[in-house]
Amino acid sequence: MKNIAIIPIARTTFDIPYATEMFQRTRNVLSQQGFSLSGPNELVTDTAQIPAILQELSAVPYDLMVLLYCSFADSSMAKQIVETTSVPVLLWAFPEEPTGGRLRLNSLCGINLTGHSLHRANKAYDYLYTLPEDPVALEKISILANAGYAIRTLRGARIGRFGQHPNGFDSCIPNQDGLLNKLGVELVQVELNDFFQRVQAVPQTSMDPIHQQLTQELDGLEALDQPALNGTLRTYLALQQVAQEENMNGMAVRCWPEFFTELGCAACGAMSMMTNQLIPCSCEADINGTVTQLMLQALSGESAFGTDLVHMDMAADTAVLWHCGLAPLSMADPLLKPRGIVHTNRKLPLLMEFTLKPGTVTLARLSEATTQFELVIGKGEMLRAEKQFSGTSGLIRFDKPVSNVLDTIMSHGLEHHVSLTYGNYTAELAVIARYLKIPTLTL
Repeated sequence: MKNIAIIPIARTTFDIPYATEMFQRTRNVLSQQGFSLSGPNELVTDTAQIPAILQELSAVPYDLMVLLYCSFADSSMAKQIVETTSVPVLLWAFPEEPTGGRLRLNSLCGINLTGHSLHRANKAYDYLYTLPEDPVALEKISILANAGYAIRTLRGARIGRFGQHPNGFDSCIPNQDGLLNKLGVELVQVELNDFFQRVQAVPQTSMDPIHQQLTQELDGLEALDQPALNGTLRTYLALQQVAQEENMNGMAVRCWPEFFTELGCAACGAMSMMTNQLIPCSCEADINGTVTQLMLQALSGESAFGTDLVHMDMAADTAVLWHCGLAPLSMADPLLKPRGIVHTNRKLPLLMEFTLKPGTVTLARLSEATTQFELVIGKGEMLRAEKQFSGTSGLIRFDKPVSNVLDTIMSHGLEHHVSLTYGNYTAELAVIARYLKIPTLTL
C-alpha cells in the first residue's frame, strides 16, 4: 500500500467551508482507492503551522507529497515543504463553474504561482487541475506514488559487491560516489576469498531443505554432479547470511571464473534463488545492473532480471534476451517445467534453464555510457516460444522496430546488460528520472 502525504493549503479570505468540503472529498476518494494517507486533518492556512506538520511527517515514510490547493495561496508554504522531501510533489487545484458570482477558491491561480516559484528554484513537480473523482487524477497519483516508492527504496539501499568486475567489462565499473550522491545507494564491498570461506563452512544439513524444494521445482537435478550442486546451494545459503547481516537490498557478484575454478560450482543458481526472493542479483559484479533491478522490482512488486541481448531477427522483428541461468523461477513459462543444468562453457551446475513467460515487459538500464547517469527505458512483449538457447532465454518484440533498438544500443554505446520486469512501468521510470534529474533515452 502506497502512502500519500496530503497538505491542504488554503487562505481564510476564500470560501473555507467549500475548501474544507473539497479536501474531505479528496481524502475520501484516495482512501477508497486503497492509499494510506498522512498529514493534517484540517486546512493549513498559516506558514507557522508547517514546521510541526513536517516534524510529524518525518516519522512517516510516504511516497508522494500532495499539496492540495483548496483555495488560492502563495508559494511560501510550498517552498518550505518541498525543501524537505525527496519524493514526487503534486500541486492539485480544482476547477470552478463560472457562475457570474464569487470566485470561491481560485486554486488554479495558487498552483500557477507556486509552479513558477518551484521552477525558478529548480524543483521538480507535477500538477493536476481536476476534481477528486476524475479517473485521470487517480491514474496520475498512482504513477507518481509508485515512482516515489521506488525513489524511496533506492535511498538508503545497500548493494553488496562481491569481488571485482572482470577485466574489459567497462560496463560494470562501479561509481560508488555517484550512486550515493545521486540515488542514495550505498555500495558494500565483499571480498571473494572471505565469502568463499563462508560458503565452505555451510553445513550439509542446512542444504537438505533447499535440495528438496528444488527437486519439486526443477527437472534434472539427480543427473547433476552432486558435490558441485551442493556448492551452489551452499553459495545460496551464504548469500542469504550476508544479506541479512549486512542489511543488503541487492547483490552484484563476480560469478566467473573463481566460482568455477575455486569453489567448483556455478553461482548462477544461487543468484536466481536470491532474485526470486526479491534480493536482486546481477552477474559480473554489475552494480548498476542490480540497482536497475531493484528499481524495477520496487515498481512491479515482482522480481527483475538482468540479461544480455544476444540475437536479432530483422525480418521477424524479434530479439532474444538470454543469460546463462540466473533468472528467477517466477519468470518461467508455466507451460514448461524448468530444468537444472550445467554451465555450457564450464560444465558445472547449478543453472536454471527455462523460457521466459509471455507478457508485457518493461526494460531499463541505469547507464553510464556517457560517464554520467542516464536512464534507458524500453518496453516490449515477451512472446511464447520454444527455447532459443540453453540457459534462460526469451523471445521479445520491442515496441520499436528491432533495427531501431539495435541502432540505439550501438550508436549510444549502451551497456551489454539490460534489466526487465513484467508489466508496463515506463511512465513511472520517466518520473523517477525527472525527480532524480537524470536524462532518459528510449530504447
